[in-house]
Amino acid sequence: MRFDLDPATPQRSYKLLTACVTPRPIAWVSSLSAQGVVNAAPYSFFNAMGHTPPTVAIGILADPDKGWKDTARNILDSGEFVVNLVPEHLAEAMNLTCMNAPADVSELEIAGLQSAASTHIAPPRIAGAPVSFECRTHSVVTTGPQQAIVIGQVLAIHVADPFVLDAEKAYIDTPALGLIGRMHGAGWYARSGDTFQIDRPDYDSWVRNRG
Repeated sequence: MRFDLDPATPQRSYKLLTACVTPRPIAWVSSLSAQGVVNAAPYSFFNAMGHTPPTVAIGILADPDKGWKDTARNILDSGEFVVNLVPEHLAEAMNLTCMNAPADVSELEIAGLQSAASTHIAPPRIAGAPVSFECRTHSVVTTGPQQAIVIGQVLAIHVADPFVLDAEKAYIDTPALGLIGRMHGAGWYARSGDTFQIDRPDYDSWVRNRG
């Protein structure tokens, strides 16, 4: 069946995209308001976009009536944010930060989370996250009246010591991070432990093997 996407029915498009594009990594974004409130919220329209320079992209959505949510507003106003990654043992805390709390209330306090100072930017990291990316806005692409893509340049990456296998070679124990991803429908997530490996093919070897 073909689904032609109509701008007049955005929820239909949302359902189809989120049902099919899975699993999606989660950017647990911490930001700082002009009033000094630390806000946090998870975003699953997120991924790494390149390494020269290192960049990540987050899709932010606005409410048609209320406008940008606190975290998105903070990013657009200050140009600084932290992308924290979500391990399974912090899933409940992450879920609490989805709450529609007032702008002057910190979601970190609601979830009982501690913050940790960043090195290059003002917004703090989420202390319990195994990985945190300090980001400064590289560019913002407006893709619709209520949505935009924020491309952030990564200035520093914090990885908790137990997960660093070799700092000089930048080897990280990725499976041990226990990260989760977003799945289809409301409240569905995936663990990242069920993996398999396929070697990348080489064309000349492929030709030889074919005889």
